Amino acid sequence: MQEIQVSDFERTTDGQMAHLYRITNASGASVVLCDYGASVVSILVPDKQQNLRDVVLGYAHLSGYETGGEYFGASVGRCCNRIREGAFTLNGVSYQLAVNDGTNHLHGGNRSFSRRLWNASCAENRVIFQLESPDGEEQYPGNMQVTATYTWDDTNTLTIAYDAICDQDTLCNLTNHTYFQLDGEGSGSIEKQQLLVRANAYLPTDSTSIPTGEIAPVAETPFDFTAYRSIGEALEGKHEQLTYASGIDHSYVVDSHAPFQAAAYSAESGIGLTCTTTQPAVHVYTGNFVHVPESLGKNGHRYTARSGFCLETQNYPDAIHHPNFPTPILPANTPYRQVTTFHFSLGREEA
Repeated sequence: MQEIQVSDFERTTDGQMAHLYRITNASGASVVLCDYGASVVSILVPDKQQNLRDVVLGYAHLSGYETGGEYFGASVGRCCNRIREGAFTLNGVSYQLAVNDGTNHLHGGNRSFSRRLWNASCAENRVIFQLESPDGEEQYPGNMQVTATYTWDDTNTLTIAYDAICDQDTLCNLTNHTYFQLDGEGSGSIEKQQLLVRANAYLPTDSTSIPTGEIAPVAETPFDFTAYRSIGEALEGKHEQLTYASGIDHSYVVDSHAPFQAAAYSAESGIGLTCTTTQPAVHVYTGNFVHVPESLGKNGHRYTARSGFCLETQNYPDAIHHPNFPTPILPANTPYRQVTTFHFSLGREEA
């Protein structure tokens, strides 16, 4: 395993220097991380011609990570996804969070973990990012300590472990928001790429992307990825839920006992991806609202809708308002830990 290379990136708007951390494995495949947002900036893996392709979208400049609405590669919290009207009650106390997505709270609010410069340290093939979120930040209760540990190994597997602890009861739902493009970032639409999700049910939403509380079967709907199918084929389906989100932006109730919870494959590049997670859901987002000009995309690339897809491993969205969902409440002084892996290989994983 090669030594982790650390380099300056750019300064934040308040003058702090952000850094890039490149982990290169024995075969030359690599991951680049950033301490701003504890973000995944690049993943270089071999295609079927043994050429390295960067298979994740990203911003060319730090300003994109500071202000972009796409959340490219970011660690998102304190509570990812949406909370209806940004309001909830915990232990008899009402909390009003920022409303930053129409009428709802999204991805932790205006000062999300994705908009913070994390402390970083390196150890072998790992980068450990740490953050303190004070009581009342974004109106969430409790002083929370968060750690995001990224490990890149010789099998081309990226492991992301999120750990947290808080001195009061609070909400906690952490995810990584990487956008994958298995033909290489900037190569166009992901619609021909194939997706598999080990889930027989998904969470329908209202027109503002808040779950209705129903856990609905995927069978005979465009949301059925129990066998590999192209993303484009699913998006061509006729369904009210696709209209609400301008595509797929939905959580899948995954099989925790399956050898992996989701997978994807590109016949063009030959690159396959498998995702395992300890979380109860994988939120599939088909990049419906991506809009990044050439001046801000990596390598001068312009990103539009369908330029990448996300597999956001997480608890169910808006779970605080749905007693039938797994609780998002993290009790005081109780460790939170969730682990996700993204494994890259050649060919389609069938197991």
